[in-house]
Amino acid sequence: MSDEKRKPTPEEKAKAAAEARAKAEALRKAKEQQAEGTEQTAAAPSDAQAAGGETSEAQPAASKPVSEMTPEEKAKAKAAAAAAAAAKAKAAREAAQAGGGAGETTGGDADAKAKAAAAAKAKAAAAAAAAAKAKAAREAAQAGGGAGETTGDDADAKAKAAAAAKAKAAAAAAAAAKAKAAREAAQAGGGAGETTGDDADAKAKAAAAAKAKAAAAAAAAAKAKAGGAAGADETAEAPKPPSKNQPYLDKYVARISETFGADVLEAAYINELSKDVPTLVVKNERWHEVARFLKEDEALAFDYLSDLHGVDYEDRMEVYYHFYSYKNRQSLAVKVKTNREQPSVPSVMDIWRGADWSERETFDLLGIYFPGHTELRRILLPDEWVGYPLRKDYVQYDEEV
Repeated sequence: MSDEKRKPTPEEKAKAAAEARAKAEALRKAKEQQAEGTEQTAAAPSDAQAAGGETSEAQPAASKPVSEMTPEEKAKAKAAAAAAAAAKAKAAREAAQAGGGAGETTGGDADAKAKAAAAAKAKAAAAAAAAAKAKAAREAAQAGGGAGETTGDDADAKAKAAAAAKAKAAAAAAAAAKAKAAREAAQAGGGAGETTGDDADAKAKAAAAAKAKAAAAAAAAAKAKAGGAAGADETAEAPKPPSKNQPYLDKYVARISETFGADVLEAAYINELSKDVPTLVVKNERWHEVARFLKEDEALAFDYLSDLHGVDYEDRMEVYYHFYSYKNRQSLAVKVKTNREQPSVPSVMDIWRGADWSERETFDLLGIYFPGHTELRRILLPDEWVGYPLRKDYVQYDEEV
């Protein structure tokens, strides 16, 4: 246990101070009673005269010693002394109970004790008040400052924080209420109630704008649904802006047309489904010479064949090529069509060596021949395999396989 925990609590201090005050008061009373007993012995005849109301007869008895008094005088003096002692004891008790207001004490010792007792009482009260305030502060800090009040800078900071939080909550609630009212006004079209001021005007305008927007959307939907009817030309959308790769496509078409004529290309377009790559459809019988031109022409320089694959469209077949020019950092796609009965596309293995395995795979799975290939044979399936698995009309020859 630390030294701080061994220190007496404010309650223990207050109790010890109260016990000390009681002990000092008891000592003071004992001294007073001892002094009073001495005075009563010397002034007993006078007290007896005061108690009995006999001034003429008691005066001679004051000078008599106790041994010369008659039994009646002795009894009278004793009763008077007892009555005086009882009266003084009662007065002392009342004075002690009333805090010293009903009686008076004399002498420097009594004043010093009274002051010490008052100081101890005040000190105990101050300690108790400080302990209560500290406890209240701890409880307030634990409860978030809402259960009590603190003073000083900490109290001001907490009060400011609480006020700021309250203001923020009020502002949020007001904003939410305003937004809700605006939504309700927009839904009701502004006809369910009347508001005043700038806020009302803003809500009315917002409701009118929402209503107009909904009407315009409904009208546009109706026109779109009745597409092809009268007035459809008026609602036609503006043409889409050209692709950023359109200049490259125009360049390729111009170079090939200048060299081989315009009829060598069946089509030229931007493939929006494949990152806007410029795409050419080259006639089958002219493909090999166009392919060599694509690689060797300085303005084109497509020196890399990145992909080659075939596609079965049921009514025809196509071989799809992807090229890239490291010199110009441009891409190009080329399609070459062929029939399904005897599919054949000129080989480009002698131009791009990487076409070797790709052409063999296309032959193996689709049955497209590549005249000019030096070793055109199956690459994935065994040589005795019957049919071409990627054709849409493929039927498995051996059901057990």
